[in-house]
Amino acid sequence: MALGLGVLIALAGVAYAYRLRERAAATRAEEVERAREERSAAERERSSALLAAREEAHRLRSEAEAEVRERRAEVARVEQRLAQREESLERRNREVEQSEQRLSRREEELEQRRQAIETEREQVSRELERVSSMTQEEARAELLRGIESELDHEVAERIRAAEHRVREEAEERSREILISTMQRHASEQTGEAAVTVMQLPNDDLKGRIIGREGRNIRALEAATGIDVIVDETPEAVVLSGFDPVRREIARLSLERLFADGRIHPARIEEVVAKSRAELSDRLREEGEAACQELGITGVHPELVKLLGTLRYRSSYGANVLAHSKDVAAIAGMIAAEVGGDVEQAREVGLFHDIGLAVEQHVEGSHAVIGGEILARLGRPPAVVHAVRAHHYDEEPRSVTAFVVMAADAICASRRGARREALAASIKRLERLEQIANELPGVERSFAIQAGKELRVMVRPDEVDDDRAQIMAREIAKRLHAEGSYAGRVKVVVLRETRSVEYAR
Repeated sequence: MALGLGVLIALAGVAYAYRLRERAAATRAEEVERAREERSAAERERSSALLAAREEAHRLRSEAEAEVRERRAEVARVEQRLAQREESLERRNREVEQSEQRLSRREEELEQRRQAIETEREQVSRELERVSSMTQEEARAELLRGIESELDHEVAERIRAAEHRVREEAEERSREILISTMQRHASEQTGEAAVTVMQLPNDDLKGRIIGREGRNIRALEAATGIDVIVDETPEAVVLSGFDPVRREIARLSLERLFADGRIHPARIEEVVAKSRAELSDRLREEGEAACQELGITGVHPELVKLLGTLRYRSSYGANVLAHSKDVAAIAGMIAAEVGGDVEQAREVGLFHDIGLAVEQHVEGSHAVIGGEILARLGRPPAVVHAVRAHHYDEEPRSVTAFVVMAADAICASRRGARREALAASIKRLERLEQIANELPGVERSFAIQAGKELRVMVRPDEVDDDRAQIMAREIAKRLHAEGSYAGRVKVVVLRETRSVEYAR
């Protein structure tokens, strides 16, 4: 039993070993087959890679051969161009050599001609010296004297022409500057009188102003220095005097007395003193306002007060402070146009009539008095000189002096600026209108803008458009012939046709 079991086990082992051998043989066969397949795949890959490499090599060789052919063709072209250039250079060298040879022959010919000309010139010079009995130096000097005499006249003519041209250009430029300045600055002109009319609440106050036996009116006149005229004019009292400051003090005093109601000599003296103190403060405020308006700083308080006093001074019927501020503004504009000192021009324009504030107490020209006041109160020497020179009391030596003189003339010559010129200005305006009204077909005319423009209204049924243009030219010619205006006058002829109809 045991033997049979052993045999079985042995047989099982043999069978198992045989099966393992068969399995190993099958595995080896599979590995061999797999290796054969991998070798075959590798052979195929190597063949395809070899084929691709051959094709790439063939392509590279073709490209290289094409590039070599192109390079050879390019080299051939370059060699051909170089050959042509060398040939051209050789040809140019031959031409240059030929040109040099011709120039050399030409130089030799010119040198021979120059020598011949020098010889002939020497012969001509000797012959001229023999004929004229003058040496060459003497003849040259005589010729120069003749030329100089001719040139002197020509140079003088040119200088005169240049001076005339410069003068015309300067006049035209100055006219443009002045016209521009006058157009840019426009201000009202305030006329001044020698009397002040006080309006009364009622006529009963006239008796109280006069007082018992006239003591109140005498006290008021003595305290203010002003004549108080109480006449038949209803509810009015006239203050008469040539000192506007005193008139203002009298006016303020009367206003205080009217408001207070107490009118007697002692009260009058007290009120006049208060009014004088109030006016002093007002003068300072007026002066400070004028300086601030024109941007002038560092002014002495006494000078500020004198400037404010000009508010109550008049010259030729014009308010002096208003005139001074206008001159300062115009002088600044002109100085800016001509490249001068604008601030200095404004300062001189503002203070140029400062002497009028004290001229009734000091003898002499107001320009000289003003210069002395400015010098004493610490203003710059250039300002003092321009103020003293603005009426030629001192010879003007600066641009500012001439600028202020021009500004003063512009401001004083405007229409209505001075009372004495107002009537003449009105007559000139009337004359302009009269000249236009003399033409047939003119309905009416108006002189506007202080006589700078003349507008003419014509009757449309008598004057057509062409005739209106001719009429404007005729009026301009008549005005030019008349010469009764300053600057230029713009003539405008207006023709208007109206058609009116009513629907009923």
